[in-house]
Amino acid sequence: MKPLVEAAIVDVCRNTRTLPCRKMVIADLGCSSGPNAVALVSIALETTRNHFLQLQQPPPEVSLLLNDLPYNDFNVVVKSLVVLRQINEPIVVAGVVPGSFYERLLPSGSVHLFCSSNSLHWLSKAPEDLRIKQIPAYDIDENVRHERLPVVAGAYTRQFRKDFTLFLKLRGKELVPDSRMVVSLAGRRSDELVTEITHVWGTTAQILGVMASECAIDKAKFDSLYIPVYAPSLKELREIIQEEGSFSITEMRVHDPASGMDSTLLTPNKIANCMRAALEPIMVQHFELSGEVMDEFARTAEST
Repeated sequence: MKPLVEAAIVDVCRNTRTLPCRKMVIADLGCSSGPNAVALVSIALETTRNHFLQLQQPPPEVSLLLNDLPYNDFNVVVKSLVVLRQINEPIVVAGVVPGSFYERLLPSGSVHLFCSSNSLHWLSKAPEDLRIKQIPAYDIDENVRHERLPVVAGAYTRQFRKDFTLFLKLRGKELVPDSRMVVSLAGRRSDELVTEITHVWGTTAQILGVMASECAIDKAKFDSLYIPVYAPSLKELREIIQEEGSFSITEMRVHDPASGMDSTLLTPNKIANCMRAALEPIMVQHFELSGEVMDEFARTAEST
């Protein structure tokens, strides 16, 4: 996302209508809490400073805001922000904004750049109609699973469209006119709705299905697990953005995260650990799992 964030910042800085008071607000939505929590805002801050240095002008005052859900570990985030403030000028404000990005977070017309990395494929909730009708998101029986796949995929598609439309509407209100937003999210290459990878978590579901068949986890709880994740196609995103109307599209890219990566790094152990890191909180809460069972999940993932 680095070149996209840099280009967005330059566009904002060049627009005199966007920065009339020489003050800039940059917000990251879904920052998480690890070492990458300040990565995007750091890029934006450095680009802003370099742009005005080249013009031999003083940079604007900058406010950096990091958002995630209330139970995110903001202690780690705040420590990262403190370090960032100490090595950069002229940050005036750096803070956190706890809450869902499917709700209003900031005042109207206050933000110059929104960025969000690897977050917007998380839905506000799993599709309610599947839960009400007790239709499993992933059935162990392959024939039944394929019969239900159009219903399941359609439910997830409608939920994503509803959530992403709301996200765009809210951010459109919070942005300064002529400002920018740069986001990345997990997607799928196919425009076809009914695919095994529609929910991103198909591989995880297969692993849990094996564990359920071996009685390592409860079968009834497996059937009632609805992970709130959806991977849209490029066509879906474009249609939703155009229909909602708050934004115009400057650029859209499809990126393979494995491209340019040393294939030796993609070991079964690393892939299993990535899956565990992303989904363990959900699975532990839903299945009431212990660390030993999650270890079994990782071992099953490696051998699948």
